[in-house]
Amino acid sequence: MEKKRAYVKPSLESEAFVPNTYVAACGDSGVVYKFKCDAGGGKSGLVYLETNGRSGLQTGWGGDQSLGGYHACGTTHEADSDDPFLNGYYVTEEWVPGSGFWKPGHWEEKVTDVIVWRGPYNDNVHCTTNLNQDSWETAKS
Repeated sequence: MEKKRAYVKPSLESEAFVPNTYVAACGDSGVVYKFKCDAGGGKSGLVYLETNGRSGLQTGWGGDQSLGGYHACGTTHEADSDDPFLNGYYVTEEWVPGSGFWKPGHWEEKVTDVIVWRGPYNDNVHCTTNLNQDSWETAKS
């Protein structure tokens, strides 16, 4: 014998969405990044911005943009997430052991990838060797 099905009137149930965590609607606006200005560990050097789209430091005609001299201040800076963080290079010359004094080639350039922050008014160079920006400490502004 075949069972008959009973008619069930369709019904609509709804519930209100209540967020339990903060979600930024427009990126990370209002977030402050904290990072240490540590490139070179206190040695003076030069900083270049990666501006020509080619991998590695390129100097000369059509090369990466030089920002001039730089010396790490060692300070942990707080920078707004809306500020530009730029890829770049810190360059210093280091003594080549065993090369002899006053011989050609006794210095060689050492190039380190960095992230460059140019300060709140874009007029001061600060560099970090911590290239993983997701690992930087953050705070709400």
